[in-house]
Amino acid sequence: MFDVQEMEVNFGPQHPSTHGVLRVLLKIDGERIVEAKPIIGYLHRGTEKLFEAMAYPQCIPHTDRMDYVASATNNLGFVEAVEKLIGATGIIPRRVKVMRVMLSELQRISSHLLWLATHAIDIGAMTPFFYCFREREMVLDLFEDYCGARLTLNCMRIGGMPDDLPAGWLEKLAEFVGIFEAAVDEYEDLLTNNRIWKRRTVGVGVLSPEEAIEWGITGPPLRGSGVDWDLRKVLPYECYPELEFEVPLGRNGDTYDRYLVRMEEMRQSRRILEQCLELIKTTTPGEIKAKISRVIRPPEGEVYHSIESPKGELGYYIVSDGKSQSAYRCHVRPPSFVNLQALPALARGHLVSDLVALIGTIDIVLGEVDR
Repeated sequence: MFDVQEMEVNFGPQHPSTHGVLRVLLKIDGERIVEAKPIIGYLHRGTEKLFEAMAYPQCIPHTDRMDYVASATNNLGFVEAVEKLIGATGIIPRRVKVMRVMLSELQRISSHLLWLATHAIDIGAMTPFFYCFREREMVLDLFEDYCGARLTLNCMRIGGMPDDLPAGWLEKLAEFVGIFEAAVDEYEDLLTNNRIWKRRTVGVGVLSPEEAIEWGITGPPLRGSGVDWDLRKVLPYECYPELEFEVPLGRNGDTYDRYLVRMEEMRQSRRILEQCLELIKTTTPGEIKAKISRVIRPPEGEVYHSIESPKGELGYYIVSDGKSQSAYRCHVRPPSFVNLQALPALARGHLVSDLVALIGTIDIVLGEVDR
């Protein structure tokens, strides 16, 4: 008889989004995971306290630095929360709403492309990395043409947008929309029915709908478990009520289903952009700012506002004392932080090699986990 002894080992960092700031303490029996404990906090920068130390408009660039591969949606959640706090939601120009949705859906595509590229290369498929970055460069070019930045965009303002769309921008967007459907088909040709890919993802990290809800998971991981919850549909904002799109759902709640959900989400984002190209024609060029005070001093009160970011529900809770130009309290509800807490449940009973796929399938960015 052999004496069976569990061993504790440190795992990571291995995923590009963790770059040295996520440690997973594993308890293993051979190669089988008995327990997995994520250890975070190495990237903590006190972002929420920074929000309380500066005027509301000055906070927008700091939202970029949380989920730094989804800056546009971070900007959107914050400016909408402040607009709700000051009572300006009903006076935002229609052109602003369409522009914000276009930038948000481009950001969703860009975020999902980076997720797919890194997730695939983690599991051992190298070619999708190059394919995904090919189209992602087109999205980043559109961001650069609009605001001059490619990653940390600072592309929205309280009450409106910094600038109108530059000449030729809509034509470049239409060109991207025209080719992207075929590009997603190309990614799927490489992976969806690939037997090695399916061996690494099917049945790995299964979460039932009840477990996903209990953990508070949102975004693609929740919809991968078959729960129909997308804030763009259930609590619509900007011009989403005017748009037609489907919410893709999984059936088995495993890593493979979460992959399929994100692939279909990219197709639906392309569909939304196609409709926005028509909606923007019904708006007035130049109407990009609501008539609000340059000095943002909200009345006393509090607000919570959330949007559907690429990774799930991104919410901002802001308290105003009615006197200051900065928040008395500000708290962020980031999807990466909440979704990461399910990792122990996902990993238990799987092999150490599966942990790479499981961290990838959650799609975390440590900038918003630690804040």
